[in-house]
Amino acid sequence: MLHVQEVKGPPTEVQYFDEDDLAHRLTDHDVEVIREIFRTPLTGSYNWDYEAANARIRRLYELGKRFNWNSELDVDWTLRGEPRSFSEDEGPEGFKDHPKWKRLTPEQRADFMARTSAQTLSQFLHGEQGALMVASQLVTCAPTHDAKLYAASQTFDEARHVEVFHRYLMERCHMIYPINPNLKFLLDKVLTDERWDLKFIGMQILIEGLALAAFQTIHAQTPDPLLKQVVGLVMRDEGRHVAFGVNYLEDWIRALPQDQIEERAQFAYEACVVMKNRLISTSVAEEFGFTRDEALEINAQSQGGEAFRTFLFERMIPNLKRVGLLTDAIRPKFEELGVLSFENLRHDGEIDWVRLEAPLETGSRLVA
Repeated sequence: MLHVQEVKGPPTEVQYFDEDDLAHRLTDHDVEVIREIFRTPLTGSYNWDYEAANARIRRLYELGKRFNWNSELDVDWTLRGEPRSFSEDEGPEGFKDHPKWKRLTPEQRADFMARTSAQTLSQFLHGEQGALMVASQLVTCAPTHDAKLYAASQTFDEARHVEVFHRYLMERCHMIYPINPNLKFLLDKVLTDERWDLKFIGMQILIEGLALAAFQTIHAQTPDPLLKQVVGLVMRDEGRHVAFGVNYLEDWIRALPQDQIEERAQFAYEACVVMKNRLISTSVAEEFGFTRDEALEINAQSQGGEAFRTFLFERMIPNLKRVGLLTDAIRPKFEELGVLSFENLRHDGEIDWVRLEAPLETGSRLVA
């Protein structure tokens, strides 16, 4: 039987799964659906010109069809990394030298690391659900035939991402952490705004850029071969999504009146502030006795935290410049944020077709 519960906000507690619970989910049983309602004044449009008008967008769409991987067939769920234990002198950067870390037992340290991974991957799961819903909105409100087709293919990409991260969290992490409130704020803003191009900016350039930075960091650092495979597959999809956004938006943004361009530039700046300063989670550290301020200071000083912020803005800022959102009026704010040093790096309007068209190495077959 299906039970539907409507709530006013997302869950605030960690959700746990054990082996018995996983087995129970494969049988017929009562299902509870928890829904949080949002409303948006979405303005849709038909497009009666079915001809392909943008060769780059159509080529990206064709790549989406070709590399349509399946998490059941193309991910090797039998892969396992070596169990990790931490000696007295080992631990995560910034924490290992702290007196509170030194007081933790080896079991507590291993649990700390497992929970940190689960917390990060939970944000991927929640972000991909948001991307799924925004992509579905873009099918309706995108003004051209090419963009509608691409947004439809992206919707299926995001569905796969939700599926694969959910399975990994349930089977390997056995827990799902609540969504970071600031990530929820960004998703709500994009989902509920009535302007179709702001949805493109918010999702294709900002949130997808955030995802790529996080995936790059995880892919480079994780010792888990399964997680590396999952993230590698997802990164290929996300690379197409960002390239689509930049190529599609650059002509549209520049054609807007200047006051509307400035509105969108201000939105992009405010989102960058959130991404730089407020997406840091301290929940796991607080579970183990660290204060929020201690955890924030450790992250700010860690090389890992700095690497993530570099990955994020070296990709995002050139893209914002390419589409015309680093305006003269907004530049001083980005300068104060300390990210304009990235503006002349390569943007995603210059599509790396060789990389995007390379076959995918997968668990059971070669997708080509």
